[in-house]
Amino acid sequence: QVQLVESGGGSVQTGGSLRLSCAASGRLFSSGAMGWFRQAPGKAREFVAAIRWSGRNPYYADSVKGRFTISRDNAKNTVYLQMNSLEPEDTALYYCALDQFTYYGDPWPPKEYDYWGQGTQVTVSS
Repeated sequence: QVQLVESGGGSVQTGGSLRLSCAASGRLFSSGAMGWFRQAPGKAREFVAAIRWSGRNPYYADSVKGRFTISRDNAKNTVYLQMNSLEPEDTALYYCALDQFTYYGDPWPPKEYDYWGQGTQVTVSS
């Protein structure tokens, strides 16, 4: 069983930066991948970014491309989301998710995930 715990959320002004962390505990597999999602009140959950544990194929939603960077530290079983140039539209509850098994023949980024964290709130004020 795997647990995911997000941290690093907070309140910043437009143009500010935050770095979110997602620490995974339990049995992890090298073929896995981690994704970040976000959901604002009254809106559907949306994909933000994903990366394989191997570090290959970082992928970003168009809305955050060039501003956000996803990375991983396998020694710490942690995935990060560096968020720069934050905008009010980035305000949301941010979740991380784990797909334990994804391969190059599978769709990328994954659409289905095996585990989800509880989320960390990001608020960007004008």
